[in-house]
Amino acid sequence: MTSNMGTTDKIIRLVVVAIIAVLYFAGQITGTAAIILGIIALAFLVTSLIGWCPTYALFGISTRKKEKTVS
Repeated sequence: MTSNMGTTDKIIRLVVVAIIAVLYFAGQITGTAAIILGIIALAFLVTSLIGWCPTYALFGISTRKKEKTVS
């Protein structure tokens, strides 16, 4: 599992997780929407922490900056 997520991507996902959590605990999202958004938030949290997104891997996407090679 090579990392395929850049820092900006991770930060955006963590912000989305925080927004979903705030909306849930404020009672703004409930029922089925809360369950679906909770699952999405959990997936975003896990992928941000490990730096690897299986969907990106499936489609060959990477948001990481290319490493500079020394010649």
